[in-house]
Parts: sequence; C-alpha cells; structure tokens
Amino acid sequence: MSAAPRSRRRFDDDEEHDIDHDIDTPTRRSRRDVHPSALDDLVEMQSLDPDADEPAWSTYHHQDAVRGPEPVPDWLVTDARAVDIDLGVLKSGKEADVSLVERGLPGAAPCLLAAKQYCGAEHRMFHRDAGYLEGRRVRRSREMRAMSSRTAFGRQLIAGQWASAEFAVLSQLWQVGAAVPYPVQLLGTELMMEFVGTPDGIAAPRLASVRADVALARDLFAQLVAVLRDLADAGYAHGDLSAYNVLVHGERLVLIDLPQAVDLVGNPQGFEFLRRDCVNICGWFASNGVDEASPDDLFEDLIRSVPGI
Repeated sequence: MSAAPRSRRRFDDDEEHDIDHDIDTPTRRSRRDVHPSALDDLVEMQSLDPDADEPAWSTYHHQDAVRGPEPVPDWLVTDARAVDIDLGVLKSGKEADVSLVERGLPGAAPCLLAAKQYCGAEHRMFHRDAGYLEGRRVRRSREMRAMSSRTAFGRQLIAGQWASAEFAVLSQLWQVGAAVPYPVQLLGTELMMEFVGTPDGIAAPRLASVRADVALARDLFAQLVAVLRDLADAGYAHGDLSAYNVLVHGERLVLIDLPQAVDLVGNPQGFEFLRRDCVNICGWFASNGVDEASPDDLFEDLIRSVPGI
C-alpha cells in the first residue's frame, strides 16, 4: 500500500568533522517565477535581451566547494557549463531556508536539488546550540572562544559548523548505503543535496503527515531501525529525531535534517540524546499500530551498534 500524505507540500525539512571552507555565502541569482524545465527559456531570454543577467553558473566546480562522495550518482549534473536556476523557496525556518534548484544544460535532462542555506548570525536562533555542540572542536582557540561567548563572529562560525557537520554526516551515511539524501556539495553555509520528491518538484511528505496501515507502518519502522543502526555504527545519534524529519518517498523512508547529529562518545549527553530520539520516534509508530516500537528495545538495539560498546 502506498503512503498517502494528508496534505500536498513541496518540501518538508525542519528546522567532529572540521572541513576547511570559507563561511561566506555564495550568491545565486533568484528566478522564482520559472518552472522546470526553465533552462531553455533562460537561454531564449538571454538571446533576446543581451543586457539580461548572466546565468547563475553551477557552483559545483567552485574552488571553495566541497563536493559529495564518490561514486557520484548518474542523475547528478556535474558539467562545468551547467546553470543553476532557483525555482523558489521550499521551506523557511529559524535555522535554515531551503530552495528548489534546477541544475542542467540546455537541451539535456536537468536534475533537481534542495539547497539548504543556513541563516546568518543576525537571524539564527541559538537557544539550543550548547548541548549539541559539546564534543565539537575547532582548530583555533580564538574561534572556540567566539563560539562559546556567542559573538556575532562566533554565531557565524556556528552556522558554518551546522552546515559542515550535516554535510559530513550525510557523506558518511551515504557511503555505507544508508537511506539519506545524497550530499551534492558544500559551499560556505549552503548545503546542496538530492531533492527527495517527484520530477515536477513535489517533495516527499514527512512521516508525520502520512496515513499508513499497520503493514506499511511496520515496514517503515524496520527501515528506520536500519538507518538508525547505520547512524549509531558511525558513532552518532540524530539528536532531534521525530516524525517531522523523516520523509516517505513512495514506500521508502529517508532520514533528513542532520546538522545537530550528536557524537555519542564525544558528547557527555550523547546517550541522553539517543534515548530521547528513541522515545520521540517510537511514539509515532506505536500510535500507528506498531507494537514492537518500544523505546527501550530500540535504545538497547542501537547501543549495540555503537563502536567500542
């Protein structure tokens, strides 16, 4: 039985791996009134109006971009001549805004990406950063002091850490075959990843909005346990797991929203975060008829997957 979303939404995404990169945000020209495929229309517009804006060339080969793990999926457009077209905001949140981006070449099949831009220091809310950031370190003591004291510079550094942490965890999970979006690239505080949804830009629904019979719910729970084992095997807890940051694409479950992934050994509260994840997600499954969705059993199962335990 296919999962039936209660409402039609375009994207659902709520809200140490030091990667050297510039935390400045790349500029992308926004063309939010265009629709897939917009590439041919853009080329025609350029030919009719020589003074029109230059195309927003793909940043995949930008000198400061950190590209996703290999092997690169066949669907991803990696040509240096490709153009990125912003098709509009999919979700705005206190921590990040997510846009739908079409990347492609004129006359060729484009790909759709989700571009997650972490908010700047003047917008982000940092009331819950402290617990997640325990166990993470930066190389320079000046930067660590700025982050600890939450100066404007420190808050911008933290935004960069959120982006790089999510990119690193997604990369690690994708390489072992876990059910997560492919992380395409990281540039500054912008993370571009696989868009999980239909070719016309309709995002997969969140688990929270899915009506599932008991058989489908049990299958989704088994899929979730598998991806959480992969996460624990890498040494992490999700840190903010709920039915709102799990997507259901057809009958396939995809785990999203991992910037706050908690180092289970390095963070003193790591196992508390893991237990909270188990309680939160098992609540949804238990309410949908999955009797085996026990927080205690899931916690014990995941503990056995943590390296060294």
